[in-house]
Amino acid sequence: MAETMEVEVEAAATAEREATNSVICQLADPEGNPLGAALYLPENASPKELNQVVNKLLSNEEKLPYAFYISDEELVVQLGSYLEKNKVSVEKVLTIVYQPQAVFRIRPVTRCSATIAGHTEAVLSVAFSPDGRQLASGSGDTTVRLWDLNTQTPLFTCQGHRNWVLSVAWSPDGKHLVSGSKAGELICWDLQTGKPLGNLLTGHKKWITGISWEPVHLSAPCRRFVSASKDGDARIWDVITRKCLICLTGHTLAITCVKWGGDGVIYTGSQDCTIKVWETTQGKLIRELKGHGHWVNSLALSTEYVLRSGAFDHTNKHFASPEEMKKVALERYNKMRGNAPERLVSGSDDFTMFLWEPAVSKHPKTRMTGHQQLVNHVYFSPDCQWIASASFDKSVKLWNGTTGKFVAAFRGHVGPVYQISWSADSRLLLSGSKDSTLKVWDIRTKKLKQDLPGHADEVFAVDWSPDGEKVASGGKDRVLKLWMG
Repeated sequence: MAETMEVEVEAAATAEREATNSVICQLADPEGNPLGAALYLPENASPKELNQVVNKLLSNEEKLPYAFYISDEELVVQLGSYLEKNKVSVEKVLTIVYQPQAVFRIRPVTRCSATIAGHTEAVLSVAFSPDGRQLASGSGDTTVRLWDLNTQTPLFTCQGHRNWVLSVAWSPDGKHLVSGSKAGELICWDLQTGKPLGNLLTGHKKWITGISWEPVHLSAPCRRFVSASKDGDARIWDVITRKCLICLTGHTLAITCVKWGGDGVIYTGSQDCTIKVWETTQGKLIRELKGHGHWVNSLALSTEYVLRSGAFDHTNKHFASPEEMKKVALERYNKMRGNAPERLVSGSDDFTMFLWEPAVSKHPKTRMTGHQQLVNHVYFSPDCQWIASASFDKSVKLWNGTTGKFVAAFRGHVGPVYQISWSADSRLLLSGSKDSTLKVWDIRTKKLKQDLPGHADEVFAVDWSPDGEKVASGGKDRVLKLWMG
């Protein structure tokens, strides 16, 4: 009897403590800027209550969803439970980072909706148009194919290249498609006929390693794009005149990757271990980013998703004019960037990655180590919160997009991981591997969400459409696969 009384008294005391105990918390945005003064929150406060607090402090007219993080770990329980589990002192101010979430949800892809034969050699590159309605693939058979996503059949087989098609890139206004080959030439395609627009664009002496378009918020309609080559040069072209406007020379070895940033500068990563930053009116070198001890393989920008999709979002709006498109794209870009500088991440053969803020400093913000083999592909999530990296060590790693701090490793592939792609809501990550599978990883649980076998051989290229509806993959087995939720 006495024991029962004791238990009841203890339970009552715990309940009373939970009712009265509070934790002094400081809410902060992902950049670390405080939101208001520190405030006392009850231990029984959950993410739901925190959402109400943040919406109120930000004076949001429409309530927006937020996720909350303490020391890079998402808060999914009441504050008290978190503190107890992690043995956190309630004496100190607890910093809680709030992160805006996508107001829409993307369904995870679970099944192959179409396997489309047509290419007669390996599929080397796949890319959805910015509105997600069209798909292009480049192949070792020297053709580019345009696919009708409604009927899931080939629309055009685009012929004109003399060697493997290594790169395909859509302009962010969706009006142009350019491809680059192993022979070093580029072709602009007529999307209505599938025929080349004019002659081949020649000038590069070796194969094309990347193509990137000038963002639509800087210039609409889209005209300029930059190509990078194994010959060590990058070239800026005008898609209308089909002339080379500027040649960016200075790298001493092959350029492996190129990005046209939202601030108007071009970034090139090279086998000479450097990243160079160029202005685009005269092609002057502005800055050199040094730190890697081996080849730079991949570059990614924090704003990449909005640069790629321009004015298009999940609402499928139509635009009356290039000016309207430019205005909407600029609004999306500014909202995504916030007050923070555009960030750049680089992945290298030296097994490491660097996080940079090139507009602020030529020194890296942080060095990111953990991979046991070369880093093949790096990619920021659409909301800039995460960086994902794919490596020949068979793993995919997740890092904090602001600090570069390691968050999680996704293991499951049994071969090198070649390419990764994000869902539009930043909740899911897709990877394609030499092991012939695609895998979908859940960012919240840090676990495998879906295993997608089906390819008969290595998967070289994957892309998740910007509207989040579908995934495309291609590889050594010569088929293009479309995957749906």
